[in-house]
Amino acid sequence: MPSTSPLHTALVHLGAWLRYAHYEFTTVTPATHARVNARPGAGKARTLRDVFGWSRPFDSTLLPADAFEAMQSGNLLEPQAGLFRSKVRFSSLGRMLFAHSAYPTQGADAVFFGPDTCRFAALIENTLREQPLKEAARILDVGCGAGPGGLVAARHNGLPAELVLADINPQALAYARANAELNGVAGAQCRQGDLYGAAEGQFDLIVANPPYLVDPAGRVYRNGGGSLGTGLGERIVAEGIPRLRPGGQLLLYTGVPILEGRDPFLEAVEPVLKRAGCRFHYRELDPDVFGEELEMPAYAAADRIAAVALTVQQKGKAQP
Repeated sequence: MPSTSPLHTALVHLGAWLRYAHYEFTTVTPATHARVNARPGAGKARTLRDVFGWSRPFDSTLLPADAFEAMQSGNLLEPQAGLFRSKVRFSSLGRMLFAHSAYPTQGADAVFFGPDTCRFAALIENTLREQPLKEAARILDVGCGAGPGGLVAARHNGLPAELVLADINPQALAYARANAELNGVAGAQCRQGDLYGAAEGQFDLIVANPPYLVDPAGRVYRNGGGSLGTGLGERIVAEGIPRLRPGGQLLLYTGVPILEGRDPFLEAVEPVLKRAGCRFHYRELDPDVFGEELEMPAYAAADRIAAVALTVQQKGKAQP
C-alpha cells in the first residue's frame, strides 16, 4: 500500500492531532478491555480515550470536523446504531504513539498491540542499553505488526542506516508505515512476505514478537502455528541464525505453554542453537499470561502459559 494512501494520510493526521491533544492510552488485554467496557456508563464515548483507546461508540460532534473527515477518507469509521465506532486505536509506548486495530481484534488481518508489546519494547531497550548497536547497524523486525519492535530499536539507536519492517499481513505494514512517520523514523522499509522471505542479507539486530497462541480461527496476528502455538517462534530462531552478522543478536519475545513443568519451546530450539555455536540466554518474563486460554482443548495438558525472552548472539565479533 503506497504511503500516500488515504489510510496512511488519515492515520498520520489523527496520530499527530492526538499527540498535540496530549492523548495517552495504555492498551490492556482483551479480557480486561471487555470487563472495563461492560461497566455501567461505558456504553458511549465521552472522551478521546473512549474513542481511540476503549473503542466505544461516539457521536460525530465529539471530534473536530477535520479529524472526523480524515477518518471518513481513511475508511476508519464504522456506523453503529446512529453513532460511529473507530476502526483504529492509538496506544502509548513511552513517548511514542502507535496506531493499531480497534477492539475487539476479530478480523483475520487485525493488527495487534497490547501488554506483550510493552514487555517486548522493554526487552529491546534493556538489551540495547547494555549492548549498544554500532553506527550504521541493520535492524529487522520480523512479523512487525504495527512496528513497535523495530521502531523502538531504531529510536534507541539514534536511527540505523537501515530498518526493515517485515510482515505477511499488508494491513500490518500499512499501520507500521504510518507509525514510522508518526514517530519520526525516516526511511523505514516495509516489506511483505513470510518471515525472512521479506528481507535480504544479514542483520546486526533481529527482533521478533510473533503470535504464540493456538487460535481455531487461524487469525494471523494470534495463531502461532503448530499444535502448541510455538511453530513460528521455532522458525524465527532456526531461520534467523544464518541471517545474523558476526556478533549480531536476535531478540525473541514469545509465549510458551508449560506442560507439567516442561518447556516444549526451549526443548525445540536449544539443540538448534547449540549446533550453530550461538551464545544464548533464556528467561521467563511473566510466569502466567492469557490464563483464560487454558480452557481451550489445545491447552488441556498445560499448567500455564509463560511469557519468555530469548536472546541469541551469533558467533564472531560485531562489525565496526
